[in-house]
Amino acid sequence: MAEISIKTNERNELLDITDLVATQIPASLESGVCFIFCDHTTAGLTVNENADPDVKHDLLKKLASLCPEAEPYYMHEEGNSAAHLKASLMGFSLTLPVRHGRLVLGTWQGIYLCEFDGPRRRKINVMWQRAENGISG
Repeated sequence: MAEISIKTNERNELLDITDLVATQIPASLESGVCFIFCDHTTAGLTVNENADPDVKHDLLKKLASLCPEAEPYYMHEEGNSAAHLKASLMGFSLTLPVRHGRLVLGTWQGIYLCEFDGPRRRKINVMWQRAENGISG
């Protein structure tokens, strides 16, 4: 297992961590899976388009409208209920196929750390497992 440390810069941002994750996959891993886990409750992970920066903008704006920073019914005393909600919506883990030592992602796909309570230092855990009998398909 590898641990990646990432410094975020904004309260809400999507950081492309594809290359950071990819460097953790052993080239000798012919086929298998990569597990990625974010062990924070106000940050998450997602796979989405990494070619057009407007996609990140649009995702962040929609999440902000779904989960405003302040609501009269929020009870969490730390004042970051919206961050917890956004992180839960995005999710905390990803499982991706590995073929020939490389992550299998679509042409326009990238892996994003989703920061919702920054700036902070975040940790992402990356693990991999060899396929017992190869991956078909």
